[in-house]
Amino acid sequence: MNLNQGKNKKIFLLRGQKRRILFSFLCNDKCDWNLQQLWIADWTPAEMEDVMVTDDRGDRKTDASGEIRPFGLRDKIGYMFGDFGNDFSFIFASNYLMVFYTKVLGLSGFVVGLLFLGARFVDAFTDVTMGRIVDYMRPAGDGRFRCWIRRMCVPVAVASSVMYLYFVRDWVYWAKLVYVIFTYLLWSSFCYTAINIPYGSMASVISPDVKDRASLSTFRSIGASLAGLVIGVLVPLIVYETDLEGNQVVRPVNFTVTAFVFGILAVGCYVLCYLLCQERVVFAKKEGKKESVWSMLAGLGKNRPLLALVCAALVLLLATLLSQTMNNYLFLDYFKNAKALSVVNVVGIGGTLLLAPFISVIVSRIGKKEAGAAGMLLAGVVYVILFFLQVKSILLFMVLFFLGTLGTGLFNLIIWAFITDIIDYQEIATGRREDGTVYAVYSFARKVGQALAGGLGGFVLTAIGYISEAPAQTWEVSRRIYMVATLVPGICYLAVFLIVQFAYPLTRGEVEKNTAILRNKRQEQAGEAGIRRDEKST
Repeated sequence: MNLNQGKNKKIFLLRGQKRRILFSFLCNDKCDWNLQQLWIADWTPAEMEDVMVTDDRGDRKTDASGEIRPFGLRDKIGYMFGDFGNDFSFIFASNYLMVFYTKVLGLSGFVVGLLFLGARFVDAFTDVTMGRIVDYMRPAGDGRFRCWIRRMCVPVAVASSVMYLYFVRDWVYWAKLVYVIFTYLLWSSFCYTAINIPYGSMASVISPDVKDRASLSTFRSIGASLAGLVIGVLVPLIVYETDLEGNQVVRPVNFTVTAFVFGILAVGCYVLCYLLCQERVVFAKKEGKKESVWSMLAGLGKNRPLLALVCAALVLLLATLLSQTMNNYLFLDYFKNAKALSVVNVVGIGGTLLLAPFISVIVSRIGKKEAGAAGMLLAGVVYVILFFLQVKSILLFMVLFFLGTLGTGLFNLIIWAFITDIIDYQEIATGRREDGTVYAVYSFARKVGQALAGGLGGFVLTAIGYISEAPAQTWEVSRRIYMVATLVPGICYLAVFLIVQFAYPLTRGEVEKNTAILRNKRQEQAGEAGIRRDEKST
């Protein structure tokens, strides 16, 4: 049944106490439909003005005026600020936590690598557990996912900030290790997990429309790019200085101050995300016995698109974060120009921002899978060329680096829309809606990639003879840093291209077919709910 059909459409709103809203439709002059559940996609903005939607507690999903607000720019900007807030801690940690641990606290790269890898074993439990919580826990009055942004915005900012206390460098070595392990796990495995998984899952309930979700993915990537721009430009200027011998050294106090400033900014971004975004898609309350974890994992294990994207995400994060981490050492020790790192970061993010206005056209014409594969192929080829050229000119490096970021930027602008497509695929395959659980598995893969990047970075620095206490490295060590910073990302990006091109099955046609199937399913569920309500009333 098309929700827009019927000349005698009547809408009755029960106001006052928290009650479910009945939508009465007269279809073909015969069927009286009482709709308990609604997908907004088929409604025009004018019709939305008269409609309110409730969650499974009966809480009305409305704005202050009592009307459902159509999806629009406000939601996109709000969702953008959500990842802006996330990356004030995530990108800062990905790019500079290794530097802080080695340069300020004096820990070896091997020890830091073990920490990053060990934390992922904890994440294997906390990520999936958080996904199950948001899927099965009774929603709050402000939604199933938005409430977690409200609850966790301050704790995650505090946890991130206390990882960068410069005075810990004066503690004994075992005390440093205890501090590092406790604060890193508190931020990464608990606080960040508790806000990032609900935030990422929320995209599927802001709008059911494929194009809307693609735009949310684009704006999320813009938020990450803006955070990367702020961090990439300002942090090198703040935390590095040149000593009397011309070597680049860190300023420990500035690390701590910067971390707390970023924490405050992150809270502000989260608040904006909470205020500007609205959940619109409401799913029926899960009835019956709760599915076991092993049964859930077995179902996810049969999800080919999820497995392919998990592999791609793991390799992609390994390449991207390793490149970002090694770039710090590349410009400190190979190019010997830490200030130029700010310019390179601007150039890198510029590619993403340049593509952002055109991403909807690109996706609509060739599809998400097809565009993502092309971007990864371009990035891989450029980084392999960088490796073979062994460039010593910063300008030439920037030009080629920019071309590479056009490829990675294209993929990153659409990658979050892949997740919502996979959530839909999972529902069709299993009959269950598991937004939080699916996103949690993907989030865990990203964290594994982050850990491998940090761990591999620490192991590689030790293997190539990097001495963290030395004010300058030998030329041979500097040359090896260049090789790692270019060849490894190049190989990884080409691997992602192969995974997306040949293992990921959700082409543009498949996504459109799945969207149509679920739209019909929602309409049938709504009709059945109305019939049951009519039977009870009689």
